[in-house]
Amino acid sequence: MAARDWSIEGRYVEYCSCDFGCPCESMGEPTHGQCTGAVGFIVDKGHCAGVSLDGMKVVATFYFPRAIHHGEGHLQPILEDTITDEQKEAIFYILSGEDQPVGTMFQIFSVIVEHFHDPVLARIDFDVDVKKRKARIEVPDLLRTRSEPIRNPVTDKEHRILTVLPDGWVFHEAEGAAGSAKSMGAVKFDLSGRHSSMAYVAWGPNGLKYDLDESRRRFPLT
Repeated sequence: MAARDWSIEGRYVEYCSCDFGCPCESMGEPTHGQCTGAVGFIVDKGHCAGVSLDGMKVVATFYFPRAIHHGEGHLQPILEDTITDEQKEAIFYILSGEDQPVGTMFQIFSVIVEHFHDPVLARIDFDVDVKKRKARIEVPDLLRTRSEPIRNPVTDKEHRILTVLPDGWVFHEAEGAAGSAKSMGAVKFDLSGRHSSMAYVAWGPNGLKYDLDESRRRFPLT
């Protein structure tokens, strides 16, 4: 079968067990040796071979025993229980990395994740406000997360951190936040005061759809 045309534009949030800023973005080792947490995105506008993905919420929990480039990862996908069979098949085609060049987001995860736990279909309450650095994910009996602005420990004022990656493979520019996340699913963790970040994203079959300058023009953070 020929490769399918697809596009996703939306809002992305991540949580991990590292300190604020996540040393992985600077090619460092995870703060505590291992890496665990959750990622999710809301599709504001998207399609795959004629199937609309608008409004879809996609979440996953993960665990890596070392830095993610060493592989051996675990991942459990969580999708809304209201999606159609066509949407489910389309999003799993995208998440699989099939037909995508080496070095693009989902292709990389298809290599470093070696243990795929059964996907869950459930109600997902998911809100992301990138500019306010606030996010929330609620999956009953499975996952709870929160993101809030990082606070100055002396003045308690909001402290803003931007991660800028001109050659990034997940995003080009992300707002840093303070995250808490608890997972009761196949991949279990309980994190508080850990790294979180959120970004506007645009992905396609060849990876990030826009360069840094174009991404800033389309999705300004200020």
